[in-house]
Amino acid sequence: MPKDHLNTVFKGALILSISSLVAKILSAVYRIPLQNMVGNTGFYVYQQIYPLYGIGMTFALNGFPNFISKLVAEQPDETSKSLIARRAFHILSGLSLVVFFGLQLGATWIAAHMGDVNLAPIISAVAWMFVFMPWLATGRGYYQGKFLMGPTAVSQLIEQVVRVAIIIMAAYFSVRLGWDNYRMGTWAMSSAPLAAICSSLIFTAFGLRYLLAPAPAPTHPLPSYRKLTKRFVIEGGTLCLVAAVVILLQLVDSFTVMRGLVHQGQLPEVAKALKGVYDRGQPLVQLGLVVATAFSATLLPALTDALAKRQPIEFKRQTQAMVHVSLALSMAATVGLVALMPQINRLLFGSLEGTTALRIYIISILFAALITTYTSVLQSLNEYTAMIIGIIAGLATKVLANYIFVVHYGINGASAVTVLSLAVMFAVMWLGSPEDLQQVLLESGYLIKLLALSAVMGIVVILSCHQNTALVGPILANTRGMAGIITVIGVLIGVLVFVAGAVYARLFTIREWLVLPYGKRLIKAVAKGKEHHS
Repeated sequence: MPKDHLNTVFKGALILSISSLVAKILSAVYRIPLQNMVGNTGFYVYQQIYPLYGIGMTFALNGFPNFISKLVAEQPDETSKSLIARRAFHILSGLSLVVFFGLQLGATWIAAHMGDVNLAPIISAVAWMFVFMPWLATGRGYYQGKFLMGPTAVSQLIEQVVRVAIIIMAAYFSVRLGWDNYRMGTWAMSSAPLAAICSSLIFTAFGLRYLLAPAPAPTHPLPSYRKLTKRFVIEGGTLCLVAAVVILLQLVDSFTVMRGLVHQGQLPEVAKALKGVYDRGQPLVQLGLVVATAFSATLLPALTDALAKRQPIEFKRQTQAMVHVSLALSMAATVGLVALMPQINRLLFGSLEGTTALRIYIISILFAALITTYTSVLQSLNEYTAMIIGIIAGLATKVLANYIFVVHYGINGASAVTVLSLAVMFAVMWLGSPEDLQQVLLESGYLIKLLALSAVMGIVVILSCHQNTALVGPILANTRGMAGIITVIGVLIGVLVFVAGAVYARLFTIREWLVLPYGKRLIKAVAKGKEHHS
């Protein structure tokens, strides 16, 4: 691969990574003020339908664009690239219309099976987003296939900013004008198609030139629509499935948690509020995943380069660095959030409801981060079998066990099954991955060191929280402001303990430290300290 072209790929990957990071943070953070404004039941109404939006945007943002970019990159000239993009647009248009009409005609049936027929108008509102999916996915895929990540990054940010702004406005007017929760939910979910329209404008010139103008004569043979559709279903479907893992688990929750709670004996209104409490875990897991995967993702271009240059030793080193950094950050985030959960729950959501369920749910960060990292490596190796089997096994676990666990254990049961499902997914992927990739987790005592360090950090953070609570008294400690102060102190202590322990135990290699923020400064500081003592 020529050096200039490689630099373009690296720069494009960096731009897309930064925009994805910002979009993910926005997507997680806005739900906290939303819950505070509309309450547990209002949050339940929004979260019940959110997975439908999430699946649509995963298809439009990650799954199908990544597959289309591969199709475009395979073509030998500009004409072939534009024609393959046009065919992809036609296939996706047919798929999106089927989904759109399915949601519109089946809205009442879907809502009834979610246990709340009042959700039907919200399902109808979000369905309109699928009309714009082909335009967005094809535009993003075309430019990514030419290694131009700017249009995708800009459209991604526009979509998130517009959507979040409309949702917060809907919540504000709901409180101000006294709307019921379902009217608020309908307006909030209308943000999905409106945001899709705004982000689609980025691809107007592309669409008018390559998708809607008369098609040029082909310069090379193109795959037939039949073969292309088959590839869309198998290859594109796999990429979509991988990208939508966590959201698919949330979709299962939408169909089982509310109904399970009612079957348990809860009144419908109480069940809705409890589902809203359970849904508090989702933004926390999203934020934890952003932290856990953001820095390890910076190694992906180097991983791709090592593969392209056929450097197996370098590929293994980069893989080890990705897995180690992702696992360490996800473990630290998980243990820290579990230890601080009562204070975080009080600070962000104003009550201690569902603290046990949230503590269990938070463990999802650990397995979801590992799944994200391993799928990145397996995709680069074109190893799809273990991924598909793992995802199917995990989803089957969630579908079969969720309702039963909710009936017996309430929202604690739903949290436990989510963690179990992700653990099953990862276990199958790990067992089905190449032996070198399996050994990355086990070599040089890394896992034992990390578990010991995380346990020490968790104990120290819990003790510090208890000590601070005792110092200020139970009444003051129960306020949101003091909960915030105790949380910040706990986070700082946790970070100091984890970093000091990682340095002392030699948890990371120099390569791995350099991936982390301020890692270079820390290496220099440790080196100076050794010189000073020697």
